Amino acid sequence: MTLTQHDIDQEIAAEHAAYEKRVADGAPVEHQPRRDYAPYRSSVLRHPKQPPISIDVSKDPELVELSAPAFGERDITEIDSDLTRQHNGEPIGERITVSGRLLDRDGRPLRGQLVEIWQSNSAGRYAHQREQHDAPLDPNFTGVGRTLTDADGHYHFTTIQPGPYPWRQHLNAWRPAHIHFSLFGSAFTQRLVTQMYFPSDPLFPYDPIIQSVTDDAARQRLVATYDHSLSVPEFSMGYVWDIVLDGPRATWIEEGR
Repeated sequence: MTLTQHDIDQEIAAEHAAYEKRVADGAPVEHQPRRDYAPYRSSVLRHPKQPPISIDVSKDPELVELSAPAFGERDITEIDSDLTRQHNGEPIGERITVSGRLLDRDGRPLRGQLVEIWQSNSAGRYAHQREQHDAPLDPNFTGVGRTLTDADGHYHFTTIQPGPYPWRQHLNAWRPAHIHFSLFGSAFTQRLVTQMYFPSDPLFPYDPIIQSVTDDAARQRLVATYDHSLSVPEFSMGYVWDIVLDGPRATWIEEGR
């Protein structure tokens, strides 16, 4: 049977009602979603079924590197954080500036941390060989960037406003516009992945991924804030989005990454 948006809406409503009842009965506020959140079908299929494996790096430090991600062969440059300048031509779409701070639970800045982003182009298509959306590719926009946080924990990207796109979770399923963020601590095993959304997106109520964050305050922390002072005259709109790594105000982190 093909799932419809109505089916997913009913499942989301039931999950939220059950969560509100748990909180009313004295359960703690849930800042992170369950790994097996039923309305988001992929989470049930892909999340780890076994507990993490402990590695004693004191005996063999190279074990940590065996499954580490592969970075480029060069150091980070200025152009890595400006996705609009990585090709010879101008990318299509509205230019935006995204900036914020990487913080710990006590609001202290985390300096020198690697921040990576990836996103769809303005038509909602990723530059990926497995992409199935038939929207046009942009030859001047690859959609990936990286930077290091400064001494005050700030990061800064210039990019293109991503478009929403369909996905095959259920009939007529569309993802809200978003940017994926990858964060690294002092080791590859500390990698965290999350998503940043844009204000007032009409797709929020219909998206089981963002709705898997059942606590409303935690869900709102995934949405960037428009900041007129960050907008560049005649060039780009500005958005601010801070990322908190742990504690009661932690940013939602994708499980199984």
